[in-house]
Amino acid sequence: MLPIKKDIMKKALTLALVTSLVSTPVNAKTFLLTSTDQNIEVGNWKITSQQLNIKSTPFTIEQKILHGGKQEGSKILTITDPNGLTITLSPTRGMDLLRVNGFGVKLGWDSPVKEVINPAYINLESRNGAGWLEGFNEMIVRCGFEWTGHPSQADGQLYTLHGKAGNTPASEVEVEISDHAPYEIRIRGLLKESTFKKADIQTLTELRYIPGSSAFIIHDVLTNHADYPHDYQIIYHSNFSKPILEKDAYFIAPIQNISPFNEYAKKGISNWSTYLGPTKEFDEMVFNIVPYANTKGDTLAAVINKEENKGVSIAFNVNQLPFLTLWKNTDTEKQGYVTGIEPGTNYAYPVSIERAQKRIKQIQPGQNIAFDLTYTLLHNKEQIDQTKKAIQAIQENHKIIVNDTPIAKE
Repeated sequence: MLPIKKDIMKKALTLALVTSLVSTPVNAKTFLLTSTDQNIEVGNWKITSQQLNIKSTPFTIEQKILHGGKQEGSKILTITDPNGLTITLSPTRGMDLLRVNGFGVKLGWDSPVKEVINPAYINLESRNGAGWLEGFNEMIVRCGFEWTGHPSQADGQLYTLHGKAGNTPASEVEVEISDHAPYEIRIRGLLKESTFKKADIQTLTELRYIPGSSAFIIHDVLTNHADYPHDYQIIYHSNFSKPILEKDAYFIAPIQNISPFNEYAKKGISNWSTYLGPTKEFDEMVFNIVPYANTKGDTLAAVINKEENKGVSIAFNVNQLPFLTLWKNTDTEKQGYVTGIEPGTNYAYPVSIERAQKRIKQIQPGQNIAFDLTYTLLHNKEQIDQTKKAIQAIQENHKIIVNDTPIAKE
């Protein structure tokens, strides 16, 4: 399919907040794929580096509309880079990343949920507020932003599992490609969580990728469009499995203290940093972590395989995301053999607990709050050694405090 017409391209910069909140390369081509304001939906679409007259850096960006079953009408948007990463996200599902592949390594996991479920087929209030699980198969899920955590009744309402952002179709979607080397690609989406008398918060999501790289950046900006302050929460639920996750794979991060999420997790506190192979009857174990950071607030967490030649790291800033959740779900492969590394503003306890323990923050009217994370696919021992050294440099001689008592009880 040919590039979007020039008149549509000119309208692309009307995407909410782009000019004021996101640093945009001066020379770039922009393609507007979705706009509720302008009543635009491009549908199936494709652009190649060749069409853009970029000869030194081959890549393709393609949007497809999916059909059949519960994925009818869902959209996927894929960057394919033969010299770097192939990144697939879903504008229908909160701009969340479904999977990433590159350098012989797969990031993501194999959920029992095989389709890219259209949120129209999901009832978040089913299963006592855990209906979110019926669509859960992504590599990165934005849990939030109005609330997150385990489902609960509070304030006269049902807070469903992990909020609504991951099941919110983007109201605006655009693709931007720099005209000059290194030809950075940016994909933006606008998520609206607007409810009469409740909240009017919007998140401008952005994926940044430089072709040929083994890393990408998530840059999200949350804005309160209401006249009143509002609570917000976000957990970046980042999920990984084979070939990184395996028996004797391990998790590493600079840690101040770690505690079990609940009584079941207490059983695994003595070996919290290492993983089992697929294990039948293994229920999920969750651990709450307060990470150390450098003087700028930057920190790093990683999962590394047994041979130390494959892994993934997540860099983030504790001034934005002060807490880290480690989710170990080493059940059988058919049940979903996966681990989650989850930077956030809070832990996954219900809203009432997070509020009581003062981990819920507020966003003021008109305020903008940014969240920045860098994901790196580690595909050789040298990269892994560098990652381990970077984490050790932050940890230094600080002792890890391991608590065997959960900080809360649901």
